[in-house]
Amino acid sequence: MFDTMVLTKAVGAICATFLFFLVGKWIAETVYMPGHDEAHAHAVYPLPPEEGAEPASEEPAEEIDVMALYAEADASAGESLWRNCRSCHSLEGANGTGPHLDGVVGRAIDAVEGFNYSGALEQLGTTWDVETLFTFLADPRGTAPGTRMSFRGLPDPEDRVNLIKYLEEHPA
Repeated sequence: MFDTMVLTKAVGAICATFLFFLVGKWIAETVYMPGHDEAHAHAVYPLPPEEGAEPASEEPAEEIDVMALYAEADASAGESLWRNCRSCHSLEGANGTGPHLDGVVGRAIDAVEGFNYSGALEQLGTTWDVETLFTFLADPRGTAPGTRMSFRGLPDPEDRVNLIKYLEEHPA
């Protein structure tokens, strides 16, 4: 009926199948993606620039007048952006995954009682003013490396000031 040889053959067939796919993947990567490994990372031939072409210039990023943009901010538009924050933060004084954000504009950085901060926010300054929030909300992990905040940020400056205006209307 059923003996150990059948079981041995089945296990051997499964292992052989996995080995076949593993070797096939390795061969395919070697053939079709030769620059994928570190040894060949710089094996690409750079094309020379066209004659008469101007060299690409690195223009500095445009300076944004945060306070002028903030003066025109719309808190009702910021309310719709609050949905990005609400999964981790609260406006009712209770800490969640992140600290509560009621009264955050003008509050000292890492000053919420009962919340265990990572310590990465200390490099931003001492107070959550409009400029600090504006910079932080653009890219939290880039602005404060080591922060536990997993939000990827708001790239649009108008969205950031609208959210800050909405948060300012919810004082502690």
